[in-house]
Amino acid sequence: MSELLSSFFSAYSLGLLAALLLLGAAVGFAAGLLGIGGGMLLVPFLTYLFSHRAFPSEHVVHMAIATSLSTILFTSLSSVWAHHQRGAVLWPVVRMLAPGIVLGSLLGAQIAGYMSTTVLALFFAIFVTFSATQMLLDKKPKPSRELPRAWGMLGAGAGIGTLSSLVGAGGGFISVPFMTWCNVTIHRAVATSAALGFPIALAGALGYVVAGWSLPAMPAGTLGYINLPALFCIVSTSILFAPLGARTAHAMPVKKLKRVFALLLYVLAAYMLYKGLRS
Repeated sequence: MSELLSSFFSAYSLGLLAALLLLGAAVGFAAGLLGIGGGMLLVPFLTYLFSHRAFPSEHVVHMAIATSLSTILFTSLSSVWAHHQRGAVLWPVVRMLAPGIVLGSLLGAQIAGYMSTTVLALFFAIFVTFSATQMLLDKKPKPSRELPRAWGMLGAGAGIGTLSSLVGAGGGFISVPFMTWCNVTIHRAVATSAALGFPIALAGALGYVVAGWSLPAMPAGTLGYINLPALFCIVSTSILFAPLGARTAHAMPVKKLKRVFALLLYVLAAYMLYKGLRS
């Protein structure tokens, strides 16, 4: 631990530490507000910061995604508790989706290990743009539509877990539209998505540790693809701001919450598209 802290303070400037702490606060607030685990916000910013630290360019996006998933382990617990206190989390839905999510998250991390930085960044941008468009269009689901049965939920969970692991997010960008499409209210969908963030993050982070375990020339303080100094900085402030985001979410009207969600995703998708095309 002492060697890790030594490498941490020698390799990271005060400016970078401050940026990571502020990023953690924003991520925590987004996790509570939007139920997205903060990953959709975190990956582009970490990609930018890691790119300017002379980290191996072929691993920058992988490191950003892996570190993002690791932070969700902490932010999801903080935000889901705030939502649970309001009785908004649909725990039966969490139990039905969780097994598929764990399997999909483990698979997604292994797939990402075989993808180049360019392909991974472009995949992130395209899929997030699609998710944002679906949310912004705000198409009304058929009144008779409901969540699927057990096997359907297992399949949906596997899809959510795989895609979330590939882009380093808590799954809210898929699970929130999926649940609202099945006539779950936006506030309950956001709260339930926050609870799903933990199994996604746990399985995905373990997968990225395995996928990046034996890579040469990785920066000091990394565990597989996970950058531990960045993880510690971000988590230290994100867990404080997640409950504030959750309280704000319950105070906002549904349409405004959906619009904020969609516009945020568009901005982040644009940056990752730029990053992928320049790699």
